[in-house]
Amino acid sequence: MSINLTSDQERLVETKLQFGEYRSTEEVLEIASQLLDEDDRLEAEWVEDVRAKIDAAIEASTHTPSVNGETFVNGILERFRQAN
Repeated sequence: MSINLTSDQERLVETKLQFGEYRSTEEVLEIASQLLDEDDRLEAEWVEDVRAKIDAAIEASTHTPSVNGETFVNGILERFRQAN
């Protein structure tokens, strides 16, 4: 596989190597790859968490009486006023 880096990416890798933070370009790219995988995993976990919360809210809403929008917003505003 051949990888082409932008000049900014090359400078970043070179800077990391110059400061002795990493031993090789391969090590820098391995760390970057691990971080990308971790970011993808965390994002997937976040999406699943949000979906579970939405599902729970939908389920709870089936057991809660309806409130019109104005009443709902006024209730939130009142809680903010009381908190201050």
